[in-house]
Amino acid sequence: MTGFGSEWSACIRGWVCGCIAIVICLVGATVPSAQAPAWPSERPPRSLAARDIKFPPYQIQTLPNGLQVIAVLHHEQPAVSMRLLIRTGSASDPAGKLGLAHLLASLLDQGTTTKSAQELADAIYFIGGALDAGSGSDLSFVNIVVMKDSFEFGMRMLADVAERPACAPAEIDRQRQQILSGLRVNLEDPEYLANAVFDRLVYGSHPYGMPDDGTPGTMASITRSDLLDFHTKYFAPNNAILAVVGDVTAGEAFDAAKKVFGDWKSHDVPHEKFLAPPSPTRRVVVIDKPDAVQTEIRVGHIGIPRNHPDYMALNLAVRILGGEGSNRLHQVLRTERGLTYGAQANMDTLKETGDIEAETNTRSEATGEVLRLIVDEFWRLQRERVSENELASAKAYMTGSFPLTIEKPDSIALQVLNVVFYGLPLEQLQTFRDRVNAVTVDDIERVARFYLKPDAVSVVLVGNASAFGPQLRGVGFGRYETVTLDNLDLLTKDFKKAGPAGRGVGAGRVGRVEGAGTAGAAGGAAPDGSAGAPAPRRPSRGRGGPKPGQTARGSRSGPTRGRRSSPVRGPHVRSSGGAARAHRGSP
Repeated sequence: MTGFGSEWSACIRGWVCGCIAIVICLVGATVPSAQAPAWPSERPPRSLAARDIKFPPYQIQTLPNGLQVIAVLHHEQPAVSMRLLIRTGSASDPAGKLGLAHLLASLLDQGTTTKSAQELADAIYFIGGALDAGSGSDLSFVNIVVMKDSFEFGMRMLADVAERPACAPAEIDRQRQQILSGLRVNLEDPEYLANAVFDRLVYGSHPYGMPDDGTPGTMASITRSDLLDFHTKYFAPNNAILAVVGDVTAGEAFDAAKKVFGDWKSHDVPHEKFLAPPSPTRRVVVIDKPDAVQTEIRVGHIGIPRNHPDYMALNLAVRILGGEGSNRLHQVLRTERGLTYGAQANMDTLKETGDIEAETNTRSEATGEVLRLIVDEFWRLQRERVSENELASAKAYMTGSFPLTIEKPDSIALQVLNVVFYGLPLEQLQTFRDRVNAVTVDDIERVARFYLKPDAVSVVLVGNASAFGPQLRGVGFGRYETVTLDNLDLLTKDFKKAGPAGRGVGAGRVGRVEGAGTAGAAGGAAPDGSAGAPAPRRPSRGRGGPKPGQTARGSRSGPTRGRRSSPVRGPHVRSSGGAARAHRGSP
């Protein structure tokens, strides 16, 4: 038995050793495969060709009282969207009454002379609709969406809200307190402050430079009489556009408009002429917020109006700088250097003019570096031709996202009002993709060289000045003005309060031709006429998809996601890191 056991043990040991040898061989054979896996060599499938997009059929008719009615036929859903646009907004606020158009717009759907706010809310809720109102720099609006079977009822409600607001004292007080509460919060918010100060620098005393929602002082001064006078003065059919989009025929839309709005009396509506904004001039303003650990940065200058012939080419150029589909700023600041969570460039286009603006935020210690890199990218876009691939990416985003803006009646109405409001042909909606694709690298080079002004940018920095102030001289921005947060006044040309604490020059004279004041009182050169105040050795210590009517960015309220510019914020309107950054104004 002993001999047999020894032989059996030897066999077992041999078998085990053989298995181990086989495993080692297998492992050795698989190691090279693990180090250099044989990945599939085929490429991912190519994108499908863009489908042909046809804008729904439409008709336009002007009623005897001057109301322009646009009917767009869209029968995919049993719903109708009606948007009434008034061609007057906060740019027409009287001197000393900034925020008047904004407050009035907030009251339109809060009761009429025939229905209380609660009765309006109950009526729209009962039919399963949606009602809202808002304003922007150039316009005010009322929107309603209803099912097809409530079409005429919805239009009558729209007319009641637009023509007969009650402006009840209790509602005025409630809305005013909501706005004042928001302003108190905003005036501690670095993002709001950066946007508001940037507006003032770029637009100066032009109304576009003033905060749409006013200031605590101007908002408190507005009376019920001011609201009713403004409504009487500007809300008239010959100063309005009505878009009816959805499951109706053109005949139904026009017949209902005549029946409901036919007795709305027209009258002469004043159209103010404004002083031109200042020419771009290099100026740097630092808002000192000592408790901040990040700096809000804004860099830019005056731009072009929406109806400018170079709009499309410049739109694409700014997208390459910092918008969807390309975004050099994000690539440099975020991807390559990790200095920020995101950066973008935007082109606001309003009725009279617009602005080009780069924006981001970063930690205090990196402020100077980020500012220098942003300005360098302005210079690079101006001096170097963009690549065909960069332009193709920006074009692909614009053309690819355009169909999303005409999916529903509500969004179609926005697009229609956008082009009509700016006096553009409606055919532009049919040819949008062709117009985007027609822009060439030569066009980008031409507009970048002509419109970009990297040597004359307005710069706003909101943050802890003592942390980043010494950096500015080293990156070429040694001359700047510092304003402490507790001494900030958005309505004075040097941003400082009047009296012992500051050197203000009075509150908010809007830059109309008929009024006093000079264009660019807050823009261009510093108050002493220089490019900026010398930097002190120790900087003094002292941050508009939202629903219609929502204040979404800085000083600019927009009924959709739009900054201040247009009745719509589609991808062809805004050239930024979001199809619509909030600023002033879309219906």
